[in-house]
Amino acid sequence: MPRVRTYVTGFVLLAMLATAVAGCAPDRPEPAEESPPPGVSVSLEQWRSDEAEHHLEVSVRNTSDTPVHFARVQLVTESFRTLPPHPVNTTLRRTPRTDLRIPYGEAICPPDAIPPVRPAAVVADLRVGDGPERTVRFALPHPDPLLARLVREECGAHLLRRKVAVSFGASWTPRRVDGKEVMVGTLDLARSTGDERIEIIEIGETTHFTLRPAEGAARPVAVLPPGTQRLELPVELRPSRCDPHAFAEAKKAFLFPVRASIGGADPLWLIASPPKEAQTMLTDYARRACGLPGS
Repeated sequence: MPRVRTYVTGFVLLAMLATAVAGCAPDRPEPAEESPPPGVSVSLEQWRSDEAEHHLEVSVRNTSDTPVHFARVQLVTESFRTLPPHPVNTTLRRTPRTDLRIPYGEAICPPDAIPPVRPAAVVADLRVGDGPERTVRFALPHPDPLLARLVREECGAHLLRRKVAVSFGASWTPRRVDGKEVMVGTLDLARSTGDERIEIIEIGETTHFTLRPAEGAARPVAVLPPGTQRLELPVELRPSRCDPHAFAEAKKAFLFPVRASIGGADPLWLIASPPKEAQTMLTDYARRACGLPGS
């Protein structure tokens, strides 16, 4: 028992000491979020090339004559995981629109539904003129159409992947079609859960390539019926653009959208990509088919 009393007494003394120290420590509250300065407003945009990198543009408008310096910016909403404030370090004088590019987090998706988009705001650490830096909250009109689309696409893809895995085969072979060389491979479907009828409604193009079924453009493109676990769909691929700029700027060359329906429900989209080793080979093929020098 003495040992127990000594332990308890020591614990109480330690707790009292910690409380005393905490009481002497200076308060460090989070900075208050203020209203936007007069004449400054924001909206959200997204360039096509930024989708693959999970970035968007905070489009800032300053109709005042006072310069505003944006130090850090972040998107805050319960629909996406909140990332730390992103440094932008940009001073804006009177401007009809200036885009500040920032990353945003993954969509927060329940396991069995596409949720409605939640209210969102852009929070910025900024300085107006020669004033001090402060944290400002720009509430976005709700529902924001861009965020609603991103939630629908990301959570829809999450639902699809719970039912079916869509991938490309690693083997691609050349074939002459209408006097031109195309590459033929497979789009592979593998059931993950359930036994519903799975229909591939459409396989889309990218900034770089055209992809279509090798056997023609029937609708649906492919069907995985109940009781079938796997299916290989032959597909053919060819370059859709041959200008050097497209090759230099192609950030989404191998992010192919696949539109599918599960059990007759509304179609949803997911993204499928060939394996990395196949991507290198297909890029070399596209350069050769376009008559461009190799990388």
